[in-house]
Amino acid sequence: QVQLVESGGGLVQAGGSLRLSCAASGPTFSRFAMGWFRQAPGKQRESVSAISSSGGSVYYVDSVKGRFTISRDNAKNTVYLQMNNLKPEDTAVYSCAADFDMADLELDRQSHIYHWGKGTLVTVSS
Repeated sequence: QVQLVESGGGLVQAGGSLRLSCAASGPTFSRFAMGWFRQAPGKQRESVSAISSSGGSVYYVDSVKGRFTISRDNAKNTVYLQMNNLKPEDTAVYSCAADFDMADLELDRQSHIYHWGKGTLVTVSS
């Protein structure tokens, strides 16, 4: 069983930056691909970014390419999402997820994903 706890959300002005962290419990973190999802008010949750278990492969949804960077530190059981040049439309609850199959994270196959964090709120003011 993997438990995921996000941190780093908050209120930021448009153009600003935030760094989200997701700390995982358990000895199997390095075996999981990790992903970040977000759910904006009134919208469905969507896949934002994913990273393979080794960190060698990454995925970004088009709307965040060039602005967000995902990374992981397997020694610290933590995955990060650096978010730069934030826009009001980035406002959402951001959740991390763990899955053995990175394709589930990339392709937004949320029903296949069993390990979720509770999320952290990111609010971007205009």
